[in-house]
Amino acid sequence: MSKGRLEAFTDGVIAIIITIVVLELPKIHGATFAALNEAREPLIIYVVSFVTLAIYWNNHHHLFQLAHKVDGLVLWMNNMFLFFLSLFPFATSWMGDHLFAFAPQVTFGIIILFTDVSYFGLIQALLHVTKEHQHVKELFGSSKKMGITIGLNLLAIAFAFVLPILTMIINFLMILRWIIPDKRIETIIRYNEED
Repeated sequence: MSKGRLEAFTDGVIAIIITIVVLELPKIHGATFAALNEAREPLIIYVVSFVTLAIYWNNHHHLFQLAHKVDGLVLWMNNMFLFFLSLFPFATSWMGDHLFAFAPQVTFGIIILFTDVSYFGLIQALLHVTKEHQHVKELFGSSKKMGITIGLNLLAIAFAFVLPILTMIINFLMILRWIIPDKRIETIIRYNEED
């Protein structure tokens, strides 16, 4: 199967998710910086959510630059990945109202954990369908970075029992590890374009 429809669908869903997240920002009551300061917690979590969603999209885009085809398993793993991303507006809104509370922080951490697990599953499904492409195996055959990421997800959730805000901080710092996708992907893409 062609990967084009999957990429277009994913782009559209992520664009809608980001739009919903921004629509959850509260209305500012007043024309002063003090009024803006009253909305600081929803703004903080909005920035965290937007950056997180953008990093997921960027890595997904780079991942699919290496894929030549998809199968049913890839489609379902991609849908699972999108399902967990679609929970970001809910978690963002709840955390915006209760940034330092235990339950919203744990929920946000669990959503990120399952998003990462589903992304790992998507990588594994792509490895299966593109097994004849050695460069895909070279780049994604090792799950060290994903293993560290999922371990940090679990650590972030555990820290919610000590100080809930640490869950968001650890997850945000962890996701920043992915801000620049693997540079080897761009090298392979350039190499393939030159051929």
